[in-house]
Amino acid sequence: MTARIESVVTSGPVTVDDETLTVEANTWIVGDDEAVIVIDPANDAEAVLKAVDGREVMAVVCTHGRDNVLSTVLEVSADEERGDAPIMLHRADRPLWRTYFRKLAQETEDEDLRSLEPDQFLEEGGAFEIADVQLEVLHTPGFTGGSITLYGEGESILFTGNTLWRGRPGAYGDDYPELHTQLNSISAQFGQLPRDTRVLTGQGAETTVGEEADRWESWYELSRNDTESDES
Repeated sequence: MTARIESVVTSGPVTVDDETLTVEANTWIVGDDEAVIVIDPANDAEAVLKAVDGREVMAVVCTHGRDNVLSTVLEVSADEERGDAPIMLHRADRPLWRTYFRKLAQETEDEDLRSLEPDQFLEEGGAFEIADVQLEVLHTPGFTGGSITLYGEGESILFTGNTLWRGRPGAYGDDYPELHTQLNSISAQFGQLPRDTRVLTGQGAETTVGEEADRWESWYELSRNDTESDES
């Protein structure tokens, strides 16, 4: 059965330096009429599950460990009849996971959350398949230390999360936590991909590798300005 790719756009709060911003996020659902994987369920589990529409969730894949994604993963992965879907995250974002769920444990007085861990840690070069789509894990640190992207060579698609958006690197609010590292990830991991590869981003409209490759060099000026600001 041919796979299809669907998106859900949700909005929710993100707190940066004690300032709360409302941001939109893209959740991607990849699969067929029977089963799907969910990439970055963000902000609104109900909206994501409505789009899943009763299909079996085979995995919940987090391209990063920020709060807007972690806030929905338990609900989206839960399935009493079939068994809960595994939640996947890169090991380098485990500290973000632990901070989030320890805080949630305190707020809800649910001590089980304090010891909760992802079901599977994603690694560079790992791969998994849904319907007839095979996705390879690329480690692209910068937005977070454990940020990943998913590349489907056969379909010429790249799910970039918040590593790369249309027209600029992905940001946390208006902040770039490790911009130079992020730009190096973009160049090293995406530079050799076909220019017509579709880039399905964690926020905003889709783009292509070629469109963004023409802009990459100019983004290093952002990195230099960021470094100079930190030193001043």
